[in-house]
Amino acid sequence: MNDSSTSDIEITLWRTWALTVTHEACEYTEQKFNAEKTGGDPVIPSPKLDTDLVMACDRLVDRLIKAYKNPIQTQIDIARYSKLISPKDTGHNEEREEKLLERCPPGHEGTKLVEIPATILDASGAIIAWYLPDALTDATQIKWCLQKEIWAASDLLAPMLEKSVKVDGNWRTNQGWFNPSSENDALTPGCINLSPAWFQQGHENQSDPEVSASLKGASSEKILKAIARPAAIATAALRVMHPEQYWAGLRAFTSLGEKAESKELPKMSETLQYWASVFNSLSVICNRQTPNHRDHLSIPECFDILTTVGNYSNARMSMPSLQLEFRLVRHGVHAVEGDRIAWAWYMRDSVHVYAWGSVVWMG
Repeated sequence: MNDSSTSDIEITLWRTWALTVTHEACEYTEQKFNAEKTGGDPVIPSPKLDTDLVMACDRLVDRLIKAYKNPIQTQIDIARYSKLISPKDTGHNEEREEKLLERCPPGHEGTKLVEIPATILDASGAIIAWYLPDALTDATQIKWCLQKEIWAASDLLAPMLEKSVKVDGNWRTNQGWFNPSSENDALTPGCINLSPAWFQQGHENQSDPEVSASLKGASSEKILKAIARPAAIATAALRVMHPEQYWAGLRAFTSLGEKAESKELPKMSETLQYWASVFNSLSVICNRQTPNHRDHLSIPECFDILTTVGNYSNARMSMPSLQLEFRLVRHGVHAVEGDRIAWAWYMRDSVHVYAWGSVVWMG
């Protein structure tokens, strides 16, 4: 990112925005992570943060520290790998993927299973992935709080989730990839996107973005409030993992708020007030298997964050390009026993371009 996105720029947020609380949680998380990493003094959380959120941040820091102290070195040249792939490389062509693996091997034989917190490093020593199992779960109130809110949000989204599943179409919504709920329809299978500023495909930079259809209904405020605390935790993780991306997202939302006011986009203004993440998009995925694939609309220099909760077992996420498999790049999720909710947080570059006018990402 260019210098203007770093932490010393002036960020002005509306005091009523949920994102202001998230920012406080991120400040606390980053300070606590740095203190524990270096043996510094204890960090006192802001009085603006409720006890549940502070406990969740503490749990997150514990996982981040354990991952940071457990680096897994690979020999993949991620910069070269990124240059070799094109939009045609969807991740479904196994012959093509084998050739890519030969040209950019991870440096170890066979597939490794990772079961404890870890960071994955490329040949240059850069962190290209974080694995934080149990970051959202604990035997304490944290588990009750975060999982309950994620399930509550999924219940509110149930009508839209049900409508999202199609008889045909691509794998993301094709009914063949979804499993019914294991507990008397307790969870509605489906896949939908939530965003306060969303371009319809093919309309980038041709008009103003719109609030996603999933947040235009009467229950949109309830949905946004239900996802606020989990959104804050995902954003706090990003603050530690990729500070430049965090500040870029924060700056983009400041600009979006100004544009929504000046261009008289009331629904966007209303939604921004309750949106609690610096990520501008969230996919909610319930009880779906996922084939190996590559997300070309994600920003190569940035992290996406995938969180999962549920009463499932034997779940694994594979990254064939790294020859790694994580208990639970190109990735897929195997079939599981039980119900699983996955939330994928990501940024769309087109929204940043709209908000700023230009973006310079450091490769």
